[in-house]
Amino acid sequence: MTDNAAPTAGTDDDAVALAHTLFEAAREGNTDLLRAYLEAGAPANLTNSAGDSLLMLAAYHGHADAVRLVLQHGADANTPNDRGQTPLAGAAFKGYADVARVLLDAGADPDAGSPSARAAAQMFARQEILDLLG
Repeated sequence: MTDNAAPTAGTDDDAVALAHTLFEAAREGNTDLLRAYLEAGAPANLTNSAGDSLLMLAAYHGHADAVRLVLQHGADANTPNDRGQTPLAGAAFKGYADVARVLLDAGADPDAGSPSARAAAQMFARQEILDLLG
């Protein structure tokens, strides 16, 4: 054996690659891939280095089915990222009423986070979401 032997992929590298795959699936709304890993035991509340959860990424990118799936696997609808933004605020900011509806049905708090979903909807004149928030 020589000192020049290439290192083998370790468990940490595999875990990082898997996390990256899951975050990308959430961004893309790839429910088949997310379902497979969530059913195999991947944590529904997994977060990236910015504190964005799978739920936040799916919500921010407008994927209502992926949001529903991650919630069904135990994701917390009110968990903010490192900037204090909630998935509902992300959906309000982007104007995704279908995503907001799913999050509200799961108990998302329209006044949680900074800015809150209510404040984001008001700021960006998202009337359909304001109507949902009541």
